[in-house]
Amino acid sequence: MEEKRVDMRKRTPEEAALYVRQNELLFQFNHTLGRTEESREILKELLGDRIGENTVLAPPLYGAALEELRVGDRVFINSNLLAMARGGITIEDDVQIAANVQLLSNNHDPYDRQVLTCRPVRICKGAWIGAGASILPGVTVGRHAIVGAASVVTHDVGDYEVVAGNPAKCIRKLDPDRFPPETEK
Repeated sequence: MEEKRVDMRKRTPEEAALYVRQNELLFQFNHTLGRTEESREILKELLGDRIGENTVLAPPLYGAALEELRVGDRVFINSNLLAMARGGITIEDDVQIAANVQLLSNNHDPYDRQVLTCRPVRICKGAWIGAGASILPGVTVGRHAIVGAASVVTHDVGDYEVVAGNPAKCIRKLDPDRFPPETEK
C-alpha cells in the first residue's frame, strides 16, 4: 500500500477554509442532541453523500480531513470517535464501533513533523470494533472480524478473526457458517 505524504505547511486557502468549516460543524454536532433531525442535518452537511442509510453516529465526534471519511449503511458508531482521516477511512456496511475508538489513517514523519504520512484504514462489512480500540494507518479489519476493547491494531485483521491486545494478535477465528443466512460472507 502506497504511502501519501502531506506537508501541512503547504495548505491552500481552500483547504484551510474547509478545515475551519469542518471544525464549526463538529462543534455544532457535538453540542446537539444525538438522533435528532438537527443532528442529522449537521452530519449530512459534514459528510455529504459519504454516509449511508440507517447509520447512527453518536456525538461527540472528533477528527480531521473528514472529507476522506466514508461510512456505509446500517453502521452504528458510539460516542467519542476520533477519525483522523487524511489517508482515507472507509467503514463498510453493518459495522459496529463502540465508544472511544480511534481510527488513525495518518501519522507524522519522525524527522519533519509538519509532514503527515498517510495510509488508508478500512473497516470491512460486519466488523465490530470494541471500546477504546485504536486502528493504526494502513490497517484493514476484515469482514465480520472483532477487535477487542482497548486493542491497538498495527497489522491487518483477517475475515472472521478476533484480535485483542497491544499489539493486537489473533486469539480465535469465528465460524463463517454461524452467521445468519441473509448476511453476506
